[in-house]
Amino acid sequence: MMKKILLFSLMFFGLMWNAQISGSSKIGNGDSKWTFGGYAGLGGSFGSGGGGTTVYITPRVGYRITDDFEAGVAGSFSWSNSSYYSSTMIGVGPFVNYYFSRSFFLGGMFQEYFINQTNKSTDQKYSGNEAALYLGGGYMQQLGNRTYIQIGGMYNVLYQKEKSVFGGGFVPQVGIVYGL
Repeated sequence: MMKKILLFSLMFFGLMWNAQISGSSKIGNGDSKWTFGGYAGLGGSFGSGGGGTTVYITPRVGYRITDDFEAGVAGSFSWSNSSYYSSTMIGVGPFVNYYFSRSFFLGGMFQEYFINQTNKSTDQKYSGNEAALYLGGGYMQQLGNRTYIQIGGMYNVLYQKEKSVFGGGFVPQVGIVYGL
């Protein structure tokens, strides 16, 4: 339990530190075309099913090509651990977003995932990679000067139920973007 609290605290303070740097740097000024954002989360389950913890973080850096069109690079890291299973997944790839009247957006993102999994009950291990091409969109609301919250969803059009390590193709999203 102490490890979970420590890890969550480190992530929280790291995100706060990053927000402070972005807000005070020349890159984060009002004339800059650079955008920063992403989302992070902590999940868990308890009970007789083995319990477990999941931590994920998905930073992204973009560049506004026009006021309504942005392109950039996104990364992802997730770690899961329970009594029966552990997994580490790292992903990286480009993304594009098109914004409509600063209230809605459409986007696409390609991610190449590098995966390591262990089934602790059978000691089976899997290492591999999987490509994902997400298409989707959503709603966005301004939080402050050039800062928005984005709420939406994307679907992995490359998802194949029989071959994928993912449980499904749809991914809900809630994130913060600074610099729009």
